[in-house]
Amino acid sequence: MIQEIQLRLSPKDASFAEVIKSASARQLGIKITSINAVQVLRRSIDARGKNVMIQLSVIVYSANDAPEKMPPPDYPNVEKAEEVIIVGSGPAGMFAALKCIENGLCPIVLERGKDVRERRKDLKAISIDHKVNPDSNYCFGEGGAGTYSDGKLYTRSKKRGDVDGILRILVENGANEEIITDARPHIGTNKLPNVVENVRKKILDCGGLYLFNQRVTDFIIENDKIKGVITSTGEKYTAKAVILATGHSARDIYSILNKKGIEMQVKGIAVGVRIEHSQDLIDHIQYGKDGRGEYLPAAAYKLVEQCYGRGVYSFCMCPGGYIVPSATDAEQVVVNGMSPSSRDNKYANSGIVVAINPEDLEEKYQKEGVMSMMSFVQEMERRAWIAGGKTQCAPAGRMTDFCDKKISSSLNNTSYQPGIISADMDYVLGDFVAPRLREGLIKFGKKMRGYYTENANIIGVETRTSSPLRIPRDPLTLSHPKISGLFPSGEGAGYAGGIVSAAIDGENCALAVVEYLKK
Repeated sequence: MIQEIQLRLSPKDASFAEVIKSASARQLGIKITSINAVQVLRRSIDARGKNVMIQLSVIVYSANDAPEKMPPPDYPNVEKAEEVIIVGSGPAGMFAALKCIENGLCPIVLERGKDVRERRKDLKAISIDHKVNPDSNYCFGEGGAGTYSDGKLYTRSKKRGDVDGILRILVENGANEEIITDARPHIGTNKLPNVVENVRKKILDCGGLYLFNQRVTDFIIENDKIKGVITSTGEKYTAKAVILATGHSARDIYSILNKKGIEMQVKGIAVGVRIEHSQDLIDHIQYGKDGRGEYLPAAAYKLVEQCYGRGVYSFCMCPGGYIVPSATDAEQVVVNGMSPSSRDNKYANSGIVVAINPEDLEEKYQKEGVMSMMSFVQEMERRAWIAGGKTQCAPAGRMTDFCDKKISSSLNNTSYQPGIISADMDYVLGDFVAPRLREGLIKFGKKMRGYYTENANIIGVETRTSSPLRIPRDPLTLSHPKISGLFPSGEGAGYAGGIVSAAIDGENCALAVVEYLKK
């Protein structure tokens, strides 16, 4: 017999498989010895009452039934198969490559940056020496931005593809099995490099190509059909289909497309700061006076408000995490957040961002047409670099000082390794963002008692929440409406917002390529 039930257990009880099994037997009124297996479908935390509880959705197998293990995808050898160029090795690019192999096509993955091991040296250089390699940093390199910036897997894109299938592939390549059951799954920055490395090995073992230090500098287009790409090394790669999965920070790709007259569309984004509290404070706010205890994870939060007609909200909240430098060029400061799998750092950080639409921009930006939002963001990042002393130090202030329109005389300790400098955050953020952010923080403090405090820093700027452009595509064929065979994909094309949604979009584009090549 197979039965799905709901359980509410204490954090301690929910930590032990035998206790979950016993609770399942009691609820169903059967003997524990008659249960063959209990499979947890979803696990979530309910902190609304006096006592924090764990909500579990489980399937109980009894009598003659037992869970069936899903077989992994069948990946044939495609060494001699028709080739497909995939630009970028982030989640959209990696999962597009796997889906191409599954369907008998040979992927050529072109990555502008370095592999995960070599990439670490360049990340260290940003934090220690304040040197930014424009092709190898927190945004560019094997696995894309997600590899070294947290690895959160929560997505709302459940109708666009097989979310559980994506998670199973990640588990097969080294992620913890808990990501399949957790309500807000997370791999962790310390474990993601091994996962993406295993995916690369699988692609190579099946006959695909995976090439590093191959930044695309031009597209070969004839009679409105894609024919291939040219890279920074002068290499020319040809194919009938190109999946463009570059990520939202590949601004040079947007410039190339714009110069070639390939249609793009400006879109709204959200920009702001990282805010950093002590994790202990967030635990007590969310879990109550007793805090986290032994069996609960580091607490997270999600906040949203409307301020002067625009949304202000938390983004990519990182419990027990770090703030990291995410610039992709020398004269800019950009911050992002990450957490290791254990989420055991003493700080909690989150992006707090303000939504901004193209019509909100000043006239000087709007004159730039499709590149207007990108120019707006670039100037904000440059102001942050200036305010940070023209280094990778980040401009910062105490939250309460910012809301009182004061420059902080001193700052709290931080996890941001290059360092922070007290600065005029109104200058950094500009006239549109600063007042809305200020209003949002005050409102958040009324929602979460203790959140609004002088013991929290705001650190700027958080600007890489999404792409400032969308590369259009036909909704049925997923190909660019004007350039046949060009398949814009993932976050960089404006069609995803995280690891899982980008992976799903990569798979969908690969399936679209299969249909395109059949014709």
